[in-house]
Amino acid sequence: MTSEAIVNIGVLATMDDGEGPLGLRRDAAVVIEDGRVAWIGASADAPAADSSYDAAGAAMIPGFVDSHTHAVFGGDRSAEFDARMSGAPYTAGGIRSTVAATRGASTEELAARTRHLLDEALRQGTTTAEIKSGYGLDVDTERRLLEVAARFTEETTFLGAHVVAPEMADRRGDYVDLVAGDMLAAAAPLARWIDVFCEEGAFDVEETRRILAAGRDAGLGLRLHANQLTMSGAAALGVEMGAASIDHCTFLSDEDVDALAASDTVATFVPGAEFSTRQPYPRIERLRDAGATWALASDCNPGSSFTTSMPFCIALAVRDMGMTPSEAIRAATRGGAQALRRTDVGRVAVGARADLALLDAPDPVHLAYRPGVPLVDRVWRDGVATTSWEPRAS
Repeated sequence: MTSEAIVNIGVLATMDDGEGPLGLRRDAAVVIEDGRVAWIGASADAPAADSSYDAAGAAMIPGFVDSHTHAVFGGDRSAEFDARMSGAPYTAGGIRSTVAATRGASTEELAARTRHLLDEALRQGTTTAEIKSGYGLDVDTERRLLEVAARFTEETTFLGAHVVAPEMADRRGDYVDLVAGDMLAAAAPLARWIDVFCEEGAFDVEETRRILAAGRDAGLGLRLHANQLTMSGAAALGVEMGAASIDHCTFLSDEDVDALAASDTVATFVPGAEFSTRQPYPRIERLRDAGATWALASDCNPGSSFTTSMPFCIALAVRDMGMTPSEAIRAATRGGAQALRRTDVGRVAVGARADLALLDAPDPVHLAYRPGVPLVDRVWRDGVATTSWEPRAS
């Protein structure tokens, strides 16, 4: 068992015990042992360790927890983005354009792209990522996408209910039966979560209720794409059914906000989607006033938010959603962990995973203050400094 002391951390944002909403500790040190945080305290008091790394006064945060990605897919949709930026509207139906390419890609091709995206995310400070299926829309491909996702993360989500499969467009009832039946049976052993895109062009509230209930009966936790384009009623359904997270939340009624605040369901915002679709950005003020919990995620996908950068999402949340820098940074770390119902990531605390990001900056606020600048200087994942995403040790 080896240990490493990271000393002379100018500002350590623990998201746990310390000053203000980020749990700040100044002139701090962290000792890592066996992949976990073993000690936190003043740098001058750091115990001896097998090795030492001098942070030279830089700021450190927990690794980002990206609780909403679609990182397994084939093909390219840059032409669709170009069209949107030239005035074409965004609709949910664009998802179907990725399905044929994904079905046609080999498992190893899909895995190589996913690995590339996760390596990219890691270099920007992400150490935990949820990955959804949803670009197969048939039993075999949905299972295959989850097999790929499970190579890289324990946070795998079955999203067969992304849209109705193209070949079943005129038989949506049969497709709902398939998702809640044979497709779910094939996916459940590989998934921790089930998700549904409840929106115009995708699935309505009653279809969503049925699919989520089937997933819950199969032992999966519930997540939900909700209220991205309309006041669909999906947010209220998610709270009613005890979903861990309701994602997008672009359009929320006062009743939705109150329901979220009275529950342990996390509202997960994905401002990269608003950036890429030119939809209005959601605002945070009502959730803040009501006392709701929220997270930030990348929504990395080829159609509506092709980014792996959590710092970019932090900057958007501060600039366009009304979050303070501290709120946005906490949402991208501790908030993401809460959206995944995890306590071992998203914070720097004794016993938590040693997932850490050292910034080339004196304060975490620089993540919003200097948008677009690669400020993540060094990343530890499971206590190992790395630039390559590896599966977690079991």
